Amino acid sequence: MLKHNFSAGPCILPQEVFQKAAAAVLNFNDLSILEISHRSKDFIEVMEKAQSLALEHLGLTDKGYKALFLGGGATMQFLMVAYNLLEKKAAYLNTGTWSDKAIKEAKLFGEVVEVASSKKDNYNYIPKGYIVPEDVDYFHIQTNNTIFGTQLQYTPDVSVPLICDMSSDIFSRQRDFEKYDLIYAGAQKNMGPAGATLIVVKEDILGKVSRQIPSMLDYRTHIAKESMFNTPPVFPIYVSMLTLEWLKENGGIDAIEKINNEKAALIYNEIDRNPLFKGYVTEKEDRSTMNATFVLNDEAHAPAFDSLWKEAGINGLNGHRSVGGYRASMYNALPLESVQALVDTMQELERKS
Repeated sequence: MLKHNFSAGPCILPQEVFQKAAAAVLNFNDLSILEISHRSKDFIEVMEKAQSLALEHLGLTDKGYKALFLGGGATMQFLMVAYNLLEKKAAYLNTGTWSDKAIKEAKLFGEVVEVASSKKDNYNYIPKGYIVPEDVDYFHIQTNNTIFGTQLQYTPDVSVPLICDMSSDIFSRQRDFEKYDLIYAGAQKNMGPAGATLIVVKEDILGKVSRQIPSMLDYRTHIAKESMFNTPPVFPIYVSMLTLEWLKENGGIDAIEKINNEKAALIYNEIDRNPLFKGYVTEKEDRSTMNATFVLNDEAHAPAFDSLWKEAGINGLNGHRSVGGYRASMYNALPLESVQALVDTMQELERKS
């Protein structure tokens, strides 16, 4: 197994989670977790614990929110959010590829006001100074942009329901989560393998659109059936539960945020110091703690650098084709030692150049 996994997703997960998940594949109360009934007492306990832990970590227990684990990925939520909430008009902040795709889906259901966008600059910063209309049904944002390495460092103060795609920084840092009316996140960043999506929704925002919503796409259906309206993705939910347990055992979001900040400071300090590299994001305050994107100042160094980081046991460092260069994804389970290994290769390249 490669020691340092910087893949953007599916991403690194804790070794303890791998071990428990592997054991459950072989034996989970005398059956494999892969073959148990989703209606069994054993799995119902898994589902309930995963939902409870998600709300606990976000500080939303007993505050009118429900946690759902559904299939379809975060991309399905681009559609479901609009289907359930967009009656006439919605506002979107366009900060990346996935925001752009969410806007496309929302336009099928009503008017979309794009309050600001960094698309013309290939999303290398977070727009600021925008105004959210007060007559919209909701305001949609994406907190972290995996491809481009930008991150929204504040929670917008708006008078309309706030909807948020937190797919790539969920459970990585503290926020006033009560300001969000609906949060969704694909599991494959800080929770588990691809195949499950977490939705945390404030119940009182639902049931206000006049259109008829297909049962499978209605959040109220899934709340009533406790995420069991159809067969849920059992194994990804089980692994997500294990990861949420691991996070709690290690101090929760408060503790992991400190570690994530240390990792981000380590890599960004080297990017800024080393004359061979430069960061992709133009404004430092917009840099992501989850995904550091950077390029070489001279591509002639690429073969040597690629050889160095591969020899160091580093995996998944190539940047997305939209940006090029390199992307160091530093999700919750990535140890500080892995970031140090990357920094060491950057410094070694400098010494040899």
